[in-house]
Amino acid sequence: MKKSKIVSLVSAAALAVGMQAAMAAETIKVGVLHSLSGTMAISETTLKDTILMLIEEQNKKGGLLGKKLEPVVVDPASNWPLFAEKTRELIEKEKVDVIFGCWTSVSRKSVLPVIEELNGLMFYPVQYEGEESSKNVFYTGAAPNQQAIPAVDYLMNEIGVKRWVLAGTDYVYPRTTNKILEAYLKAKGVAEKDIMINYTPFGHSDWQSIVSDIKKFGSEGKKTAVVSTINGDANVPFYKELGNQGLSAEDIPVVAFSVGEEELSGIDTKPLVGHLAAWNYFMSVEADENDAFIEAWHKFIKDKKRVTNDPMEAHYIGFNMWVKAVEMAKSTDTDKVADAIIGVEVPNLTGGVSKMLANHHITKPVLIGEIQDDGQFEVVWETDDLVPGDAWSDFLPGSKDIEADWVTLKCGNYNSKTKKCSGQNF
Repeated sequence: MKKSKIVSLVSAAALAVGMQAAMAAETIKVGVLHSLSGTMAISETTLKDTILMLIEEQNKKGGLLGKKLEPVVVDPASNWPLFAEKTRELIEKEKVDVIFGCWTSVSRKSVLPVIEELNGLMFYPVQYEGEESSKNVFYTGAAPNQQAIPAVDYLMNEIGVKRWVLAGTDYVYPRTTNKILEAYLKAKGVAEKDIMINYTPFGHSDWQSIVSDIKKFGSEGKKTAVVSTINGDANVPFYKELGNQGLSAEDIPVVAFSVGEEELSGIDTKPLVGHLAAWNYFMSVEADENDAFIEAWHKFIKDKKRVTNDPMEAHYIGFNMWVKAVEMAKSTDTDKVADAIIGVEVPNLTGGVSKMLANHHITKPVLIGEIQDDGQFEVVWETDDLVPGDAWSDFLPGSKDIEADWVTLKCGNYNSKTKKCSGQNF
């Protein structure tokens, strides 16, 4: 009797495992890798909700390849090494077919070795510093030539800025972006004494002395602007201190690369009217696709006061590109999807169509928006056409001869002078 019971229990356990495996095979798992706590939660929580909305909408259409999409949400908690651990968990344990995630470049850099080792697939939705192209990552946010360089050109040509404050959070994205911008400004004839560079840690809150230094730097008779790569919740006290010290956009305009509608929704924007942001999308853009997206977002989130922003649009583009590529490949296999997605075109939210390029970046318009007192942006400038994302900067000596091409060259950093691929993907 005892032996029979044991056999029965073992059989039941085996059946349960088999049923779980069968159930898992009936869904396509989508990993969601965004900080829901810590300093970056202010920006990333909304991106988690965006992916959940897109998954829900796709499931209402019948799913993908006859299967429902199943979100697997983890919280790397603004802890950069934890991003790598959570990525390994998503791929090895949860068996996800794709990951949508990260915000900061330091979190993406943490993920890269893991996702390449395990041959996973990730869509990264935020503007970044470039200098990278991985076969396992698709970059749907802006490269520097799709945000930073056009923003500086706007300030220089349209506003007449002569002195430059490059203010950023102390990590790889601001440091590399500012290195590119410093080289670009000097190539345009800007003297070193007319460039001030400052870095602060994540979550920095005491801005009094720094804003005072910026005010002093801008008081020497030359038009001065701040180019801000300050990230996360540090933006709230930074903008508050600008208001406290009476620095208006007319005095020293700030153009931000990491401040959108979501970040502005937490502060009083009246003192910030006239300051700028450079993105590839604003909620205020008039387009049928944007109207439909906003309506769907408000319905999903059940709050008509919630805003949309640029990284949300990047997830919208990336998700739809992934869906289209999976349908074309008839598979969620990483290599098959990566091959199928090159050249895929999907509507963006500004009325155009974005395309996935061979360097794993996309085409995007560039927009400069001016902060309004309602927390929205009025578009004051935009490119005539969509701009192709450039993985490697033309303004850094070590990068200008490098190109990324995963179709013909099968390489993320091919040196056009030596005619060699370094063997690294980033």
